[in-house]
Amino acid sequence: MKPIVRIEYCTQCHWLLRAAWMAQELLTTFDMELGGVTLVPGTGGVFQIAVDSTLIWDRKAEQGFPDIKLLKQRVRDMVAPDRALGHIDRPSVGDR
Repeated sequence: MKPIVRIEYCTQCHWLLRAAWMAQELLTTFDMELGGVTLVPGTGGVFQIAVDSTLIWDRKAEQGFPDIKLLKQRVRDMVAPDRALGHIDRPSVGDR
């Protein structure tokens, strides 16, 4: 079985589009490594991302949303740790 990413988003905050965009990005990048991405409606400002049962992002704990580069790196580290992500793995101009 391939890993499943679960994105729980707050319906009260209208974060469905953000969650769907992140799901699309992950499915495009990890088309061979993932078994799917599940969007789960929630409430109370929740925005959590897990790979199988391992939580890799919690908006409240991290104090915000992941940028897509960081999210892809965290998913990659879980599902294909030996895989390079090309330009995403290069440091940003501000990181040099």
